[in-house]
Amino acid sequence: MQRRATTIAGTTCVTYADDSPRHILLQPVDHRDLDDVDREAQLLQDSCKAPLALVAFEVPEWNDDLSPWEAPPAFGKRGFGSGAQHTLDLILNGILPELPTALQPQPGQDAILGGYSLAALFSLWCSYHTDAFAAVAAASPSVWFPGWIDYSEGHRPLSRAVYLSLGDREERTRNAVVSTVGSCIRRQHELLRAQGVPCTLEWNAGGHFQDPGSRTARAFLWCIDTLEAERTA
Repeated sequence: MQRRATTIAGTTCVTYADDSPRHILLQPVDHRDLDDVDREAQLLQDSCKAPLALVAFEVPEWNDDLSPWEAPPAFGKRGFGSGAQHTLDLILNGILPELPTALQPQPGQDAILGGYSLAALFSLWCSYHTDAFAAVAAASPSVWFPGWIDYSEGHRPLSRAVYLSLGDREERTRNAVVSTVGSCIRRQHELLRAQGVPCTLEWNAGGHFQDPGSRTARAFLWCIDTLEAERTA
């Protein structure tokens, strides 16, 4: 895949693209994540036979731009905003419409939205608001987020497949809010299965900050494999 730094819909992006990609992977990132994304792209290239493009786009304010609603701080003093809808609008009305010119994908290509941590929660939230994403790759999503499980209990995702993962040590934290992540991810998985949504829950070794690039790559690969199986069914 060719790596290229670019601007799409006024947003700073790094793209990693095969010729005529069949799967478009969209991932919100912080500017500090780009080293992990380079590793992730290499793993995708090494493991995926289908042509693809990874579009990593920067979000200026992580706690605001990816948060579905306002919430108090979980660590430190900074709370969460409510900018998820604005970011989703940017993807749907800005980034996605410009991708055919930027990447020249195959007709009928799939868009897969994914990410790590709060970006993974954002991706899950988007799946409840639009069917634009064929699958969602949620690696170690922040499902501990206040009000999230109540929200997901009352809604059904519109994406055709959902990947979930968590590190097996993530719930072993002294932070009272974040320590609920294990029970929350189990409940999220249970809800998706009950709704008949093709999904999986993978447990990774380690805590939250271990190998985010490889974990996110595995999330996207599961989504690609699931969609490829649909094509051949």
